[in-house]
Amino acid sequence: MSWLYLFLAGVLEIGWPVGLKMAQAPATRIFGVAIAVSFMAMSGFFLWLAQRHIPIGTAYAVWTGIGAAGTFLVGVLFFGDPTSLMRYMGVLLIVSGVVTLKLAS
Repeated sequence: MSWLYLFLAGVLEIGWPVGLKMAQAPATRIFGVAIAVSFMAMSGFFLWLAQRHIPIGTAYAVWTGIGAAGTFLVGVLFFGDPTSLMRYMGVLLIVSGVVTLKLAS
């Protein structure tokens, strides 16, 4: 169950940078900040639950890895962030590290 909590925390981690991106536009500033704060709180709560049974270093690395890779994909798909083979390879390395940490536990 802890790994499910950790995965959920990582997915929720994607929400706060998206909220901050939305907050850059004056029309959605308050809504964006509210989204960012809400997702930070939810992500932190599920990380807290996961850390009851997963070592802190592993949990933090997986949490940030899921958040980083997911935010990269959201940026590319919805915000027109630049892409290149090297950027995709970098994200692949992050995902590979997350998978390795899961397999090693």
